[in-house]
Amino acid sequence: MVQKLSADDRAAGLTQLNGWRDASDRDAIEKSFQFPDFNTAWGFMTQVALQAEKLDHHPEWFNVYGTVNITLSTHDCSGVSERDIRLAKFIDGIATGT
Repeated sequence: MVQKLSADDRAAGLTQLNGWRDASDRDAIEKSFQFPDFNTAWGFMTQVALQAEKLDHHPEWFNVYGTVNITLSTHDCSGVSERDIRLAKFIDGIATGT
């Protein structure tokens, strides 16, 4: 069973991430990414999608041209779990090329 992070663990997890914040309207974390064009944004999303499929943990996202907004939450625990922090770290790495 997936465990929802405690407030302390969630805060600690967010300090490990670059620019992610608590969602204002639900128990989730979110971040907006900007790319120079649609093809770059789509390539980023493709890389994230392949990793999400491996982890069996899929983001909620919205894309318009070079902007990709991502929200992460674990449905199994109705909130933020270690899965979200792990996927967010991967996403940050893809976005920065590390």
